[in-house]
Amino acid sequence: MLNYIWATLLFVGLIVAGLIGRVSGEASVIDAAMKGAEKAVMGIALPLAGMMMFWLGVLRLLEKAGVLEAVVRLLSPLLRRLFPDVPTGHPAMSAMVMNLSANMLGLSNNATPLGLKAMGHLQELNPHKQSASNAMVTFLALNTGAFTLIPMSAMNFLNAAGIRNSYQVIVPTILATACASIGAVMAAKSFQRLPQFTPQPDEVETPPDAAATASAAATATTTAPVSVEMPKTSFRFSSKARVWLMVLTVLFIGVSALELGPPVWRKTVLEKSGLASVIAKSEQRKKDAEATLLQKKEEAKAAAATAVTKPEPPAWRRVMDGASGLAIPAILILAVGVAWARGVRVYEEFVDGAKEGFAVAVRIMPYLVAMLAVLAILRESGAFQLLEYALAPMLNFLGFPVELLSLALMRPLSGSGAQGILNEILTRPDLSEMVKFTAAILYGSTETTFYVLTVYFGSVGIRRFRHALMAGLTADFIGMVAAVAFGRLLFG
Repeated sequence: MLNYIWATLLFVGLIVAGLIGRVSGEASVIDAAMKGAEKAVMGIALPLAGMMMFWLGVLRLLEKAGVLEAVVRLLSPLLRRLFPDVPTGHPAMSAMVMNLSANMLGLSNNATPLGLKAMGHLQELNPHKQSASNAMVTFLALNTGAFTLIPMSAMNFLNAAGIRNSYQVIVPTILATACASIGAVMAAKSFQRLPQFTPQPDEVETPPDAAATASAAATATTTAPVSVEMPKTSFRFSSKARVWLMVLTVLFIGVSALELGPPVWRKTVLEKSGLASVIAKSEQRKKDAEATLLQKKEEAKAAAATAVTKPEPPAWRRVMDGASGLAIPAILILAVGVAWARGVRVYEEFVDGAKEGFAVAVRIMPYLVAMLAVLAILRESGAFQLLEYALAPMLNFLGFPVELLSLALMRPLSGSGAQGILNEILTRPDLSEMVKFTAAILYGSTETTFYVLTVYFGSVGIRRFRHALMAGLTADFIGMVAAVAFGRLLFG
């Protein structure tokens, strides 16, 4: 399924970019794709390698100290129901507990190395090494449900935009993520029973050197000349494939005509279709939002520089900031302290646990490049603005704020893209506080599903995601609906 989705996102992004005029020149989608590929390696994979080494070392100490075993034993009744295929004492249980705990505390990227470690242990139990197991899908469903106790990211964005009382998103975000997590587990357990999601046997691959070795052996044992026939490539397509290729060809010819023809052609098409005003308004809103956010940051810096004493933050803020700041030190003290008390060679064990971190980061690089490059094309093409324009009447009828559609579509695809859209929404002066608080709840109630599936499955070489994507998107949908419902209930 991911093959079709990936190709569709690429085609849609390129065609819309050709229609609007973003295939080449300034702000082109190809430049965005190259930057996305660079970010995948330099901005995500390599920094993740360091985090992987650090957290895998800490996890090794927690295992040696017996802390994880105690936690798993405490949670075993719930874990046995969620993961019946995983033995109670298996290391996968402890790694999953650590990952989900980090997500609950809002530790953001610090949860990813622990999740990758859990996937490695789950792959050890997986009988079909190329297909996701039921335990893997359930685990990733919980990750995409993203149950959160402290939505610090959403609160930070609200504070940066100058919106007061950001703490008001805490309770609705907890409720929305609880709904999303429950829905994710129910979806994972339901979809795994469907015949189309049955695990498939692994494909047996012939090593690339095997054919060459056999040919060389045959040549060495005979004096007769051997004629080698090159394999013939067949270009026969089904009727459905032929129709699809014809549609793509026609669209590409149309895009090429707009790109190579006089500028008045594209201008006429956009004006006649009404898309010119939609694109202009969207770009102006983005510029205004960026200017407003920059102004607020400058004002905050100026206020901090001129203020003699900073105003004391409210008690709730001190407690939450302190709890977030103490979470990682508490884990480190627990891991090293208990392990040291039990006679564990803490430095050597930490290094042994960290050794595999870089290898995992290298394995996920191709998957990240493939996904982030296509998402950059889709994001910069203007496809979301056109979809927002097309779906506005239906969304107004359903009571879903049209202004949140771009955020709802981008959140499962790209975290950085969703942050940009959230900042734009929070700094728009024409939007009500209800829409802004709802946007913050929606951002904190969903997860970057495609990123999670790409990184986690790529780290263990899973090709067939089975029902993982359906379960993740179900969690996203439930989280979005719950976010809008609680936003209207509390802030409407």
